[in-house]
Amino acid sequence: MPEPFSLAKHGITVKEVLRNPAPARLYELGLQREKGTAITSTGALVALSGAKTGRSPKDKRITEHPDSVNDIWWGPVNIKMSDHIFLTNRERAIDYLNTREFLYCIDGFAGWDPKHRIKVRIICARAYHALFMWNMLIRPTAEELANFGEPDYTIYNAGKFPANRYTSGMTSTTSVALSFEHKEFVILGTEYAGEMKKGVFTIMNYLMPKKGVLSMHCSATEGQNGDVSVLFGLSGTGKTTLSADPKRKLIGDDEHAWTDDGVFNVEGGCYAKAINLSEEAEPDIFRAIRFGSVLENVIYEGDTRVVDYSNVSITDNTRCSYPIEYIPGAKIPCTGGHPNNVIFLTADAFGVLPPVAKLTSEQAMYHFISGYTAKVAGTEVGVTEPQATFSACFGQPFMVWHPTKYAQLLADRLAKHNAPVWLVNTGWTGGPYGVGSRMKLKYTRAIIDAIHSGELAKVPTQEDPIFGVAVPTSCPNVPSEILVPKNTWADKAAYDTTAKKLAALFADNFKKYADQASEGVRKAGPRL
Repeated sequence: MPEPFSLAKHGITVKEVLRNPAPARLYELGLQREKGTAITSTGALVALSGAKTGRSPKDKRITEHPDSVNDIWWGPVNIKMSDHIFLTNRERAIDYLNTREFLYCIDGFAGWDPKHRIKVRIICARAYHALFMWNMLIRPTAEELANFGEPDYTIYNAGKFPANRYTSGMTSTTSVALSFEHKEFVILGTEYAGEMKKGVFTIMNYLMPKKGVLSMHCSATEGQNGDVSVLFGLSGTGKTTLSADPKRKLIGDDEHAWTDDGVFNVEGGCYAKAINLSEEAEPDIFRAIRFGSVLENVIYEGDTRVVDYSNVSITDNTRCSYPIEYIPGAKIPCTGGHPNNVIFLTADAFGVLPPVAKLTSEQAMYHFISGYTAKVAGTEVGVTEPQATFSACFGQPFMVWHPTKYAQLLADRLAKHNAPVWLVNTGWTGGPYGVGSRMKLKYTRAIIDAIHSGELAKVPTQEDPIFGVAVPTSCPNVPSEILVPKNTWADKAAYDTTAKKLAALFADNFKKYADQASEGVRKAGPRL
C-alpha cells in the first residue's frame, strides 16, 4: 500500500489518504464500502450516484470578488455567492471529510498542451469518485506525480453531506461552488460524478479566454492526412458517438481548446451516454467498457452481470467513464492542428432542420451563440411536444464569460484558418418526435464522412426558404430525398407551420444577444 499522503495544507487531518491509487485498489474499496457497487460481465465498475443522477445547474454558484467580478456573465448560469458563504460551505465540506476513516486524493492535469495545462487535485471520500476522475483527468507519470507540487485548483467533493439550506443564498441541500480567487471548487449534497468533470471545464472556460485561447464544448478527431475536425453539440446530439470513428484518430470527445498552435483536449478520458448502447451501433464505446471503466446508474442481470443498456429505471442519464486510450486509435498526446472543418450538431426533435447545411460566417456566429437542440416529449411530466433548448456556445452551463466573448474568439479563428462550418441535424426526419423517426446513425456518419473527404463541399446547394442555410442536393450514401426536410413530411402544411414555429423560437431567444451582435449576424437567423 502506498505511503499515507498528507492533506494538512487543506485543513484535512485524516491520517490515511490514498493518493492516485491503482484502479484495482479502487475496485476493492468500492466493492467493500459503497452500496450498489458491482463488477459487470466485461469488467467495468458499476456505481450508484444516489438521489442526484445528473448535474444541478440551479445550485451552481461563483464567488463575487473584485478581481473577477467584471469578467463573469452574471445571471441564471453564473449565480453570485459571497466569499463568506463560499468559505462557510468549504468548512462544512472539510469538516465532513475529516470524519472519514480515510480519503482519496487524485492529482492530475487538465489540458494536454503543456503551455496551457493546469494541475488539479481531487479530494473525495468515495472510490467511485476517485476512479471517475482518475479516468477523466490526464494521468501523470510517476515522475510527474513525484514533482507535482501544489495544485493550481482543488476540488473538495463532500457530496454525501448536504449543504445547510438556511445558509444565505442556498436554494436546496445541494451546493456546487467555485472561487477563482481561492482556486477551489466545493461540492455538497450531490454524489453525481459529472459535477467534478464539469467543474474542471468551467475553470478552463474562465482561464483560457483570459489568455486569448478559445475553450470549446466539442469533440475532435484527426484524419489520416492530419486534417482535424471539431464537433460542437449539447448532450445527446452525438459528440461522443460521432467522434468514435474507426477511420479517424480520437483527440477527445467533449472538452477542447483552440490555441495559436491548434487544438488540445482538456481531459484524459471520455464520458459517454450509455442509454441503448449497442456493440453494433457504437462498437468502440461498447468495447471500451471494461476493467477500469465506471458505469453509472445502470441495471444489470443478477447472475451474469450483463448490463441492460435499455433499462432506464434509475435514470435516462446512464453514463460510462473510461480512459481515452481505451478507444482504438486515440491520439496520444491528445493534440492536433487547426481545424479543417467545424461542425455544429443539433438534435432537432421538431424535424424541420436539414440533416446537413453549410453556414456562412455570419450564420455560424448566429448558430454558435444560439446553441440549439431540442428535448423530446415524454421526458418530463406534462411535456407533450418537443421543447426547444438554446444553450449559448453549445455549452452555456459551463460558460463563465459572456457568450459573445467565445463567439468572437471562434470568429477570429474561422477567418484566420478559413475553416468551413457545417450544421448537422442528428434529430428527427419525416415529422416531429412522435410522428417522424430519428435520423439513422449510418446516414449521419455518411454525412460526416463526406465532410471529411471534401466531397460535400463540391456538391451544389439550395437555400432553405425559412432558415436560409445552404442545403446540399446530394451526399454519398445518403438518400437524396431526406436532405430537404419538407420532402420527408406527409403533411407539407404541417411542416411549414412547425418550421415557422421553430424560427420564431430562434428569433425570440436571440433577442438577449442582439445588442452585442453585428447587423450581419442578426440578419443571419431564420426568416419570419
